[in-house]
Amino acid sequence: MQNDSFIEFKRVSFGYGDRLILQDISLKIDRGQLVAIMGGSGSGKTTLLRLISGQIRAQEGQVLVDGRDVGRMNQRELYQHRRRMGMLFQFGALFTDLPVFDNVAFPIREHTSLSPQMVRDLVLMKLHAVGLRGTEALMPAELSGGMARRIALARAIALDPQIMLYDEPFTGLDPISLATIALLIKKLSDALGTSAVMVTHDVHKSLEIVDYVYFIAGGKIAAAGTPDEVRASDSPWVHQFIHGEADGPVHFAYPAQQSLAGSFGLEGA
Repeated sequence: MQNDSFIEFKRVSFGYGDRLILQDISLKIDRGQLVAIMGGSGSGKTTLLRLISGQIRAQEGQVLVDGRDVGRMNQRELYQHRRRMGMLFQFGALFTDLPVFDNVAFPIREHTSLSPQMVRDLVLMKLHAVGLRGTEALMPAELSGGMARRIALARAIALDPQIMLYDEPFTGLDPISLATIALLIKKLSDALGTSAVMVTHDVHKSLEIVDYVYFIAGGKIAAAGTPDEVRASDSPWVHQFIHGEADGPVHFAYPAQQSLAGSFGLEGA
């Protein structure tokens, strides 16, 4: 049977100094699949995105995209690799001194030699796709948070990427804007056929739109499954995370080396 995995981690480990962030991670994302990566803060979710984009290289194991090892790519190959990729940053990351039109046009101008008329047509098409055609002359400061996120999404899909990376796309949005962004992510993923990786803390909205979920804890894959499998999971860790419970496998208190009494010199008193 043909392997249809587009993104694959093979026993990947990565850390900063003595601090290991990811330990022996193996996962697969199929062509056209929308996958969520969930886990607590500092668990290594965004590190996965940085490994896929080639900003950092795995210290052990392989990160394969379309069969190619990202860690072995040279500068020219990385540039070509990123040409196939769209990225929606946590707060949009629009260029504050450029109007909406130039923000969306930026990757088109950077990566192609299209005529000004063709650039204009593509920008208007992408703005129309996110429901914001007519905002071309506005500056980022004139946009609401939800509008800015949609403009950033239009920029991310400007070149019809094969890979989409979403870093906390729902952060800081009101319920209506959040639902709009979620709908757009799902519709655009289906329309473009992209392989998409979404790092998120928003459990309930994410489970409505994704095809598969990986949970990361302690630098390892703690659980994985389809949204229905995750909802039905009997894993205490998964149950605590998706229900937002304070008590469970993830403890409230940091594991201090000394007891409370010992910290105050009261042990044995």
